[in-house]
Amino acid sequence: MSTARESDGADLLASYRLAGQASAAAADEAVGKHVPGATAAFFDVDNTIMRGASIFHIALGLARRKYFSGHEIWGFGVKQLKFVLSGSEDLEDMASATAAALSFVQGRRVDELLVLGEEIFDDTMVDKLIPGSLALAQGHLDAGQEVWLVTATPVEIAALLARRLGLTGALGTVSEIEDGAYTGRLVGPPLHGLAKAEAVRALAVREGLDLSLCWAYSDSSNDIPMLSCVGNPVAVNPDSTLRAHARANEWKIRDFRRREQVKRVALPALSGAGGIAAGLAVGYVLGRARKS
Repeated sequence: MSTARESDGADLLASYRLAGQASAAAADEAVGKHVPGATAAFFDVDNTIMRGASIFHIALGLARRKYFSGHEIWGFGVKQLKFVLSGSEDLEDMASATAAALSFVQGRRVDELLVLGEEIFDDTMVDKLIPGSLALAQGHLDAGQEVWLVTATPVEIAALLARRLGLTGALGTVSEIEDGAYTGRLVGPPLHGLAKAEAVRALAVREGLDLSLCWAYSDSSNDIPMLSCVGNPVAVNPDSTLRAHARANEWKIRDFRRREQVKRVALPALSGAGGIAAGLAVGYVLGRARKS
């Protein structure tokens, strides 16, 4: 029995490493903005940078554009939410989450998804950004540090979010692509839990980042492995488990949920015309141009 459990554990860890390494490699191809000698800050997306689940916002936006049926989005949402909310690292739950992710992109063209993703960001997602977290990210940019998103969202969508926010890049779930379309196979499991930490480590090794000098931000106890692999972990809008862990380990805690009245802070105030404000301003202009 113990041998079987050890084998399952070893297989799971190997799959996490595969997912992390694939995500780091895909991020390099998609962004390629590494600054030699820089330190970095790693931000979770869902309920850290953006209210709600980014993948659900994308899926709902695609459904509204008849990209797939309401029945498909319901099936996807049920599977994905069960996995994410449970925080389970069980192999069967991982397989279920993988199947849900595959159903989301299988057979679709990458360029089509990205065009629609840009529209959905402008129409829906930009209003769900959390100003306090964006200000933290901007502070790192102003200090000459890299800022990376780390999310279970498909890496192409994650890179789109990073680009629209004027950040360095993104680590996300990697799907196989052939002839410009998704094959329906993932490279390892979704980038969740331990897989996020493996992706951060893989990126740090390749780019020469000293993780003891880096920062990480998240709201979820599922991201304790990622937060633990940097020298400066910060719990943002934390769940109860993460809050308790942060207090026990003397991690910083930032909570913007009690400041709902200031969620409409003017984005240019973050940093003049630079970084995040500039990225959103350019995106706004391009979005208006597409609609005109």
